[in-house]
Amino acid sequence: MVLCRMRILVSALFCSLLCAAPASAQSSIAGASGEASAAAASAAAPPAPIKPLKPIRRTPIEAAKGKTLEVGLGYSYISQPGTQSKRLGLQGTDASFTIGFSRLDLTADVGYAQASNVLGTGQHSSVFTYLAGPVFHHTVHHSIDSYVHVLVGGAKVAGPILTNNGTILLGGWTTGYAWAVGGGVEYWATDSMAIRTGADYLRTSFYDSSLAVRGQNNIRTTASVVFYFGKASRRGRRLAPR
Repeated sequence: MVLCRMRILVSALFCSLLCAAPASAQSSIAGASGEASAAAASAAAPPAPIKPLKPIRRTPIEAAKGKTLEVGLGYSYISQPGTQSKRLGLQGTDASFTIGFSRLDLTADVGYAQASNVLGTGQHSSVFTYLAGPVFHHTVHHSIDSYVHVLVGGAKVAGPILTNNGTILLGGWTTGYAWAVGGGVEYWATDSMAIRTGADYLRTSFYDSSLAVRGQNNIRTTASVVFYFGKASRRGRRLAPR
């Protein structure tokens, strides 16, 4: 009886071993074949293309367009028509006040120049101008600006007058319409100070030898120190990015 039961137990154990061996072998074979197929697939597939990086483009910073102020004070020289085909040189001062809007400004200019002992009379001739108009700036270098302007206003011209009969009249003067066209350059030593030089054709009026009021063709040159006031720097306002 015991022997019979032992035979049945051994037979059952032997059958379970036979069934387990093929299952484990099959699973190991399946795993190996799966890894091989995955490796083959990865080897056969081409590598993913690398996308080139786009360059970062930085747009230039826009120039400041805020309102600015400039105050200039300096020297003025006027070449004025004189008598007997001679010109008279007058020297004095020139002052300007400018409101800036980017490259286009509006300026007011006041100048006074005189010459002493005209015609040997001990009297002086003088030209007092008060003009205003637009100014356009054109940048030519990182520290040098060029400009042109058209100014209109008035002028008071005074001085001795030599008449046709040789008589010298003292103290003649006229007040009338005046205008100036010209330009110049500015050298900026700092963002708040510059040296400005310019030349203008200045049109005024005065008595001629026949005591008729006629137009005068004057040449005016100036040299000034300019002080700049504003929130943005002068270079940010006028200069293009370098």
